[in-house]
Amino acid sequence: MAKNAPTSHDDDISELIRDVSKGRYQLPDFQRDWTWDDDRIKGIIASLTMAYPMGAVMCLENGGDFKLKRRCFAGVEIDAETVEPDKLVLDGQQRLTSLYLSLCCKKPVHTKNARGDERRLFYYADIRACLDDGVDRVDAIVSVPANRIVTQNIGRDILLDISTREKEIEQMMFPLNIAFDASERQSWYKGIVRMYGFDSPEESLFNEFQHEVLDTIESYRLPVITLSKATPREAVCRVFENVNTGGVPLTVFELVTASFAMDGFRLRDDWEKRFRRIKEDQRVVTDILDKLDATTFLTAVTLYASFMAKQDGKGFVGCKKKDVLALDLDSYKLYADTVQEGFVLAAEFLIVNEHIFRARDLPYSTQLIPLACAFAHAKSSGLANKQTTKDALHRWLWCGILGEMYGGANETRYANDMEDLAAAIDGSGSQMRTVNAAYFQTPRLLGLQTRNSAAYKGIMALIYRKNCRDFISGQPTNAFEVMAKRPDIHHIFPEAYCIKMGLDRTRWNSIVNKTPLLPSTNRTIGGKAPSEYFQRICRECPNASQEELKSRIKSHLVDFDAFISNDFDSYFIARAKAFLDLIEEAMGKPISDRASDEVVAKFGASLERA
Repeated sequence: MAKNAPTSHDDDISELIRDVSKGRYQLPDFQRDWTWDDDRIKGIIASLTMAYPMGAVMCLENGGDFKLKRRCFAGVEIDAETVEPDKLVLDGQQRLTSLYLSLCCKKPVHTKNARGDERRLFYYADIRACLDDGVDRVDAIVSVPANRIVTQNIGRDILLDISTREKEIEQMMFPLNIAFDASERQSWYKGIVRMYGFDSPEESLFNEFQHEVLDTIESYRLPVITLSKATPREAVCRVFENVNTGGVPLTVFELVTASFAMDGFRLRDDWEKRFRRIKEDQRVVTDILDKLDATTFLTAVTLYASFMAKQDGKGFVGCKKKDVLALDLDSYKLYADTVQEGFVLAAEFLIVNEHIFRARDLPYSTQLIPLACAFAHAKSSGLANKQTTKDALHRWLWCGILGEMYGGANETRYANDMEDLAAAIDGSGSQMRTVNAAYFQTPRLLGLQTRNSAAYKGIMALIYRKNCRDFISGQPTNAFEVMAKRPDIHHIFPEAYCIKMGLDRTRWNSIVNKTPLLPSTNRTIGGKAPSEYFQRICRECPNASQEELKSRIKSHLVDFDAFISNDFDSYFIARAKAFLDLIEEAMGKPISDRASDEVVAKFGASLERA
C-alpha cells in the first residue's frame, strides 16, 4: 500500500449527520456554498429511504501541517473556530448538507424551487404514498412552506394544512426533521395512538412505515474515504479536482487562500485590490489585462519568489502547482508588489512596443507570467527602460509566438524563460532556450485560416507594427484607434470575388490574404475586385491624392501593381514573401525553407527574398 494511502469504511448516516451538527465534520473554506434546490433535496431523501447508493463522502483528516481555514456546514449554528473538527469534507458537501438540513434541523430549509425562486421549506414523508408500490418514492417526499400550509389560487384555497402535530397525524404526513430524534418519533407515535387507538389501521400503517422507511434511513451506511493528514497539498488539490468534475474546478488560488487565512491574511481581498491597482496604473488603457486572474498572478509571484530564492542559493526556479501550494505568506508579501508592477510594465510593453493592443489579440496569455516576472527583475535592477532589455524581451516574445511554443503545459518553460531572460537583461547571458528552439515553417502560412492560433494573431500584430493605415480613413493603428473603432480582420481580395473567380480557398482564406480594416471600410469594399473597389475608395476620399491612397494599400504589405491589376497569384506570392521577412525580423533568425520543394509546390513559386 502506498504511503499515506486513503482509508475507506462505511459510517451510519445518523452518526455522520450528528457529527456535522456538532462541528466534528467541517468544510475547508475553499468549498463552494451549498446550492441544491428543492427537487434535488427531495431526490436525495427518496434515495436514502430506498437504501439506494448515493456515492462516497471524501474527507481529509484534520491536524496536519497544511492548515486550512474552515467553516461549519450550512445551518450549523456553531462557530467553527471554537470546535476542532476531526475531518474536513472534500466531496459530499451538497449531499450531507441537504440531509442535515432536511432530516435534523428544526428550522425550515432555505433553498430554491425549479424556477430559482427563494423558498423556506420543511420536508415530509407521505406515509400512505411511501407504502404504495404504485407511487414513485420521490413523489412521496413532500416539501411544504415554513407555515406548513400549502395553498393555491393566490392563497385562497388550502390544499394541505399540517401546521400542528395533530394535523400532521390526521393527514399521515411524517415530519422528516425528526427522523433521527428518537424522543420526537416516540411522541409522534403516541399521538397516533391517542387519536386512533392501539391496533388501529393507522397505528399498523405507521408501524409499517417505521419498519420500511425510518429504519432504512437509520440503518443506512455511507462509504467514507479519508485522506491522511499527511497527504501533500498538491494531492489534496488533485483529489478535489478529480471528485468535483461536475462542478467548478478548484484552483490553487483557492487552496492557498484557505491556507493564508489561518494566519489572518485575506488573499482574495488582497488580489482584488491589486487587480484594481494594475488597471489604474496602466499608462495606456486597454483591456489587455482584463482577463488576468488570481491564479495567474499567484503563479507569477511563485515564479519570481523561487527565482529570488535561487539567487540566494536556495532551491530551484519553478511554479508548478506544488510550488504554488508551497508558497509561504512571507514570500508572497515580499514579492507581490514587485510582480504587480511587472504586469503593468508587461502590458505597456505589449501595447506600445509590440502593437498587441487588446486581450482578444494577445497570442498567448500564458506568456504574461514570465514576461511580468522578467520586467519585475528588470525594474528591481534598474534596467527596465534599457533598449537591450526591450530587445531581449522582443525577440523572446516573438520566438514564443511565431514558434507557437506556449500551447501546452508551460511551467517548465516559465522557469527556463525566467532564468534566461534575467541573464539576458543582466548582460550575463545571451542564449535563450525558447529562442533557440523556435522555428517557423513557411507552409504554416497556408494553415493560418482563423484567428484561433497564436501565430495568426502574432502576424496581425506585426502588420500593426508596420504602421498600416486604414484604406479609407487613413488613420494609423494605435491603441486608441483600435480600442475606439474596433478594426477586424478582412480579406484583401474579397471572399465573394475569390469564389466567383474559382481561386484556391486554401490561399485566399489564409492569413496571406487578410489584414486589419475598419468594419465600415470592409462594407465599402464589398465583394468586388480590388481594381473596382479601389475606385470606390477614391470616390470616398476626394481630398486624398492617388499616391496617398496607394500608400495606404501598400502599408499593408501589398504589391500595388498586382493588386490593381487583380493579379491574385503575383499579389499572393509577394505578400507571402513580405510576411516571411516580417517573421524573420521579429524572431531574429532566418526561415530555412523559403525555397524548398514543398514551398514551391504549395505556393507555386519560391519565396526567397528578392
